Amino acid sequence: MTDQKPTNPSTNIVWHDGEVTGEQRAKVLGHRGCTLWLTGLSGSGKSTVGVALEKALIERGVLAYRLDGDNVRHGLNANLGFSAEDREENIRRVGEVARLFADAGVVTISSFISPYRRDRERVRRIHEESGAEFLEVFIDTPLEVCESRDPKGLYKKARAGEIKGFTGIDDPYEAPARPEVHIRTDKQPVEESAAQLVEALIARGVLRGD
Repeated sequence: MTDQKPTNPSTNIVWHDGEVTGEQRAKVLGHRGCTLWLTGLSGSGKSTVGVALEKALIERGVLAYRLDGDNVRHGLNANLGFSAEDREENIRRVGEVARLFADAGVVTISSFISPYRRDRERVRRIHEESGAEFLEVFIDTPLEVCESRDPKGLYKKARAGEIKGFTGIDDPYEAPARPEVHIRTDKQPVEESAAQLVEALIARGVLRGD
């Protein structure tokens, strides 16, 4: 894959800096903004862990928001399919949105299969280049466990040949090499996974400890 270039690239544009710093936002909110990028196979538990984490953070008084794969495709990315090129653009757009949220001081929980390592690294660069915090979270669940869960019936359809290019069946998943957080949802309950992520945020200085 090559970097996609917009059909009608914008010209004569200049980034307009504001006068509010990240430190000022953090002082108002009581925490820094960041993006947690939850990646893993379909059925691994990304969305479930994301929901639990969002709830745990809000209960701590932390401004948090979820960007979920299916939810984003209802609006922002409704015009994208599941080809390699569309998946790349899907992740690029979400990465840009997550970076803006993080800049605004929000703890953003992005739950996306995002199967290609190159696309996830691109999102990381988007954050790093703007000074935004980024944590890659590998929701590492064996394929057989994900397939046994099959909450949307997608594995069954993929095995039957009704869905082509399905990650883990006839399309690859490139696991993170060095994720900031590694979670096994087949070995620990959802609440423990969410607590592990809260502790990671405290350790990184994004949140204050109790």
